[in-house]
Amino acid sequence: MRKEGFIGDKIASRRGFLKALAAGSAIGALGACTVSTSGNVTTITVNVAKVKAYGQAGINAVSTVLSIAAVASAIGAPAVAVIETASVALSSALTAFASAAGSSVTVSYDDSTMKSAINSVLADLQTVAADLSSAVTGASATVSSSVLSDANTALSALKTVLSVFEGLLGIVSISEAPMTEAQALRVLRVTL
Repeated sequence: MRKEGFIGDKIASRRGFLKALAAGSAIGALGACTVSTSGNVTTITVNVAKVKAYGQAGINAVSTVLSIAAVASAIGAPAVAVIETASVALSSALTAFASAAGSSVTVSYDDSTMKSAINSVLADLQTVAADLSSAVTGASATVSSSVLSDANTALSALKTVLSVFEGLLGIVSISEAPMTEAQALRVLRVTL
């Protein structure tokens, strides 16, 4: 898990994100967050349902990829165990976030409790994406591309969700995703 303040150190990225929002980026239209600035203080208000959906997308991606017997067999039991461990950590982080957020529709990312809970979900989602990416890449040497199609689609959807999540928090610059957020969530069987 990353340190609580890792996102706070990304001022330049956040400024770039704010500029992208002002320019009418796709992320701003998602309703995933609002950004307001008062003096030197920037506040990000995050949609709780979106964070929950992003976490669930990661869990579903693991389930999808590991349910493909040829892929699970090709990567081997140790790799499957690593991926399942990352999925359990993501599930725990998601449960902790949901508990902290309660029935709120939105939460302030700047609140230290929420920031810690959201950062935990994000870090575990990044781990799941990296582990699945390694697994699919490793399996591609022994599994036919037609068998890997569903795994690659799930991985692509997860990478889209992760990119959107990072973008709304201002961590990375927003790049062209292979699919829209709605398509990615649909692929990973997540509804809002």
